[in-house]
Amino acid sequence: MRDDRAAAPGVFVPGGPSDPISLFRLDGRVAVVTGASSGLGARFAQVLTAAGARVALAARRKDRIGELAAQMPGALAVPCDVTAAGDRDRLVRTVTERLGSIDILVNNAGLSQVVPAEEQTPDAFSEIVAVNLNSVFALSAAVASGMLRRGGGSIVNVASVYGLVGSGSLPQAAYAASKGGVINLTRELAAQWADRGVRVNALCPGWFRSEMTAEMVDTGTGRAWIERRTPMRRLGEPHELDGALLFLAGAASTYVTGTAVPVDGGYLTL
Repeated sequence: MRDDRAAAPGVFVPGGPSDPISLFRLDGRVAVVTGASSGLGARFAQVLTAAGARVALAARRKDRIGELAAQMPGALAVPCDVTAAGDRDRLVRTVTERLGSIDILVNNAGLSQVVPAEEQTPDAFSEIVAVNLNSVFALSAAVASGMLRRGGGSIVNVASVYGLVGSGSLPQAAYAASKGGVINLTRELAAQWADRGVRVNALCPGWFRSEMTAEMVDTGTGRAWIERRTPMRRLGEPHELDGALLFLAGAASTYVTGTAVPVDGGYLTL
């Protein structure tokens, strides 16, 4: 049996590595990324693979994750609707059987709707919360049971700057509420599991191009609005989340838990 306490993310190793760069390596680790069929999720899966992890890509679009997994050494595509209990159970079981115990979970699957609150239906609100928040809790709890038995693991919840502030003139009540919930859920799970070696942190992107944001960032007025609101006056580039992801996922952050890390070009300073 592998000695997870000696190397698992989240577990303190006296002395630590002599090579600081090795803190960002994930060799031998098993990672799961939800919402991995496109955009940020696909990028996260590729970055974790490049750092040495064996990655399971989970998403509803079987063809997309299959194509992506075929390009990544040791990767596994697992079709999954994160809101379905049976799919979540099958995901954890399949990954464990095929790749090994899960060391890293990236809860990235997300949904949004830009609409004034008074026009958003309760059903639409509930659907977004189910994807963005409820599934994060359910999958984190399912994966953490194994992490807690082994004494180590890292969970990275992809939230948003709109989990820390309201979106205001870009109305999306369900999205903002769910991402705010993700951030406080992150704190609560971190507090419960910290003394058993499982770390839980939130990554809070600002404006990056993805399928979810394409309608906004691909129009002149939308892009101008983002640039005007962001002190760096531009969108984030895909690679500009890589460092924060690797920091939170691996051994570089063994004394960090319950945090929300914005990567936003200064958006939250205004």
